[in-house]
Amino acid sequence: MSLQENVRNHRRREGWTHGDVQPAHFIVGRDETHLIDLALAHGGWVPEGRDFPYRGCLVHYEAPKISASVLAAGEAEPPPESDIYGLGATFLMSGTGWRAIENPDDAPRAVQRQAVVDGKRRQVSMPGKLGSLVGDMLSYNSADLPTIDEVVAALS
Repeated sequence: MSLQENVRNHRRREGWTHGDVQPAHFIVGRDETHLIDLALAHGGWVPEGRDFPYRGCLVHYEAPKISASVLAAGEAEPPPESDIYGLGATFLMSGTGWRAIENPDDAPRAVQRQAVVDGKRRQVSMPGKLGSLVGDMLSYNSADLPTIDEVVAALS
């Protein structure tokens, strides 16, 4: 079993969520891609004094469930499926230059989050299988999102 498979399996067992998937957090190499910036990662034990409340990430890549929780309570617990949504929003931005949610650039974060909660999705499409996959990854209902294994299989 490769190191990557070991890490992936450990994170699944431990329930780790990155919590801030966005284009700037990927290093894409010829043979490997790395997800960096684990500052908002949640899941396993974190020493006291190092942990802090999760108050969301860059709103353009934030799942509706996170935006709703941050608006209601000021913080959230990022569920694993939020990484799928963030990855879908990353693919959309990287492939089209458009954000998934329609709102003004200078809108306050609360207004941007409300647009996410309200499902104000931009009508942008991508051709081929990737377009269909990205659409599924940006589903408003987290129960309808594909699993990471389904995303990997679709990309293979």
